[in-house]
Amino acid sequence: MVDTYLSAIYIEQKNPACQTSLVFFHRHQKKCGGIIIDALLVLTLVFLLYLLRLHHLLLHFKNKRMINFYTAAKTICLSLLCLPVIFLLQMPPLRAQPVISFNSVINNTSPTGGAVTNPIDIVNAGDGTNRLFIVQQGGIIKVYNQSPVSFIGDFLTVTGITSGGERGLLSMAFHPDYKNNGYLFVYYTNANGDIELARYHTPAATPNAADPNSKQVLLTIPHPGQSNHNGGKLNFGADGYLYFATGDGGGGGDVPNNAQTGSVLLGKMLRINVGITEPAAYTIPSDNPFLAPGDGIRDEIWAFGLRNPFRWSFDRLTHDMWIADVGQDAWEEVNFRTNGNTSGLNYGWHCKEGTHDYNGGCALSAGVGVYAPPLLDYPHDNATGGFAVIGGYVYRGTLSPAIYGYYIFADEVSSNVWLLPPNGAAVDTIEFRNALAQISSFGEGENGELYVASLGGQIYNVVATGNSALPVKLIDFSGLAKTGFNELDWHTSNEIQLQQYQIEYSPDGIHFEQAGVVAASGSTSYHFTHTVTTAKKTYYRLKMVDTDGSFEYSKVIIVSPTSTANKNFVAPSVVSNGMISVTLDDAWTDLQIINMEGQLVYKESINNRTGKINIQLPSLHTGQYLVRLVADGRQMTQKILVP
Repeated sequence: MVDTYLSAIYIEQKNPACQTSLVFFHRHQKKCGGIIIDALLVLTLVFLLYLLRLHHLLLHFKNKRMINFYTAAKTICLSLLCLPVIFLLQMPPLRAQPVISFNSVINNTSPTGGAVTNPIDIVNAGDGTNRLFIVQQGGIIKVYNQSPVSFIGDFLTVTGITSGGERGLLSMAFHPDYKNNGYLFVYYTNANGDIELARYHTPAATPNAADPNSKQVLLTIPHPGQSNHNGGKLNFGADGYLYFATGDGGGGGDVPNNAQTGSVLLGKMLRINVGITEPAAYTIPSDNPFLAPGDGIRDEIWAFGLRNPFRWSFDRLTHDMWIADVGQDAWEEVNFRTNGNTSGLNYGWHCKEGTHDYNGGCALSAGVGVYAPPLLDYPHDNATGGFAVIGGYVYRGTLSPAIYGYYIFADEVSSNVWLLPPNGAAVDTIEFRNALAQISSFGEGENGELYVASLGGQIYNVVATGNSALPVKLIDFSGLAKTGFNELDWHTSNEIQLQQYQIEYSPDGIHFEQAGVVAASGSTSYHFTHTVTTAKKTYYRLKMVDTDGSFEYSKVIIVSPTSTANKNFVAPSVVSNGMISVTLDDAWTDLQIINMEGQLVYKESINNRTGKINIQLPSLHTGQYLVRLVADGRQMTQKILVP
């Protein structure tokens, strides 16, 4: 490959015609592709064979015209050779595909009551506590601290359910204002096998235990005759309304045609306003799509034509809707609709299975929504597909920047897992075969990190590695609150061809906006001041952008108005005797010493002590180091020099 590059450079410099081909390439770069390159190579090889024959003839016949023709033909041939080679040279560097792995955080042998059985859903309360709630099919909901994952206790046992097969407690969701009103909602099959939606309340005095006697049933959906296809996922939208998707009533082929019948709530996406009234009740949002009087369609219906949408989600950033719908005989499907374009649709079942006609196909009835084909489908086989799709989430966390914006989904039967890149199509999916068995659900932590449940009694954290890193190493990123502004500082190494740092901020750690841009200058130290109008907790992250347009995010840091400690907290800044003193006004858990390669060379627990603390450092090589204080997502750093 190196020889090819050198040869291409030599040809380009020595052959004037090759200069012309380079100009042609730049003008038509976007139109060039693999087919063009292949065609050029074939034509060039044919021309080369012709030249070899011509050269052989010239050895026998000294004809001037033939010699001139040979010289011109050789120039053209070399030019053709330049095009594919230069095309490859000019292409942006390829980025390696991300690789995902699963780290077990809870299992069926976890001690002190923390083990799980048939976990079916993973949710967070959105109340700032960063807790994880694990829903078990048998009816018990358990609560855990998220970081690190540790068992707190049994949060609630839902009563009046029937469990087994596809029945049981299937989902829960917390009211958007749960922090203040304490209301949560559960979705399950009741003792008769019907689908039921109920509300519970958590008293302020017992935040880790909901009141089991507070149950109020809001809605019961008849589900006669069959035990399967119950749907089963609750999600609140950005509009504050509760969305949930129901199955078609079970059996095979939706013989009653429930998914296309407006008088029943099976096989639909539903949308209601649950409110916080007493007694519990719900109302119909005024912009639901099927509200015409006398149309014979239930007002709760948001969309038609679903078979068994067991797991679906909203993108927490864009609010786009992703629905994974379990197929019948041959195809599993994933539906995608952008925010603002999810109402009044018909996803096609039972006329369509995936993008294919089911059982010969049928015409969708008038007035039951506009047909919306799936974004992708996959066949019923264990190698490249599966038999029961499990919808996931678009990753919006910070610990695995390699998959930021990717949608993850899986198949419960084949154990395959897929990643779909941002704005990707079916052909762009990245498959991980036989990755994890018995996946029942994905879940999102309050910080956007993803988890996956296995019916075998395991909860895993989704971790991504292997994506080509940017040519920069972020050693440290910290912030400090001042009066009227926040100061941000970061240190880097190995910065090569980086274009800029985009500073993004958020009031909630979810919805980020750009605060400013700092051009990459090859420096190892950067500073940015963000003007704030009110003193409140603010989340920050860096978007590090390469010259080819690729980017990575840093971890999110929190700048709190209580973090007003003196920036120069270390003395002396030039350390000659191995001893430093730190003066602390805030509580910090650890002090770290980081070298300029980003390596941790020393760590000491300071256990939230304040005031002046003397630290005896280990023997350090001559050079610059960072003293970093850490606690609860906060960081503060200062540079020191060891002569």
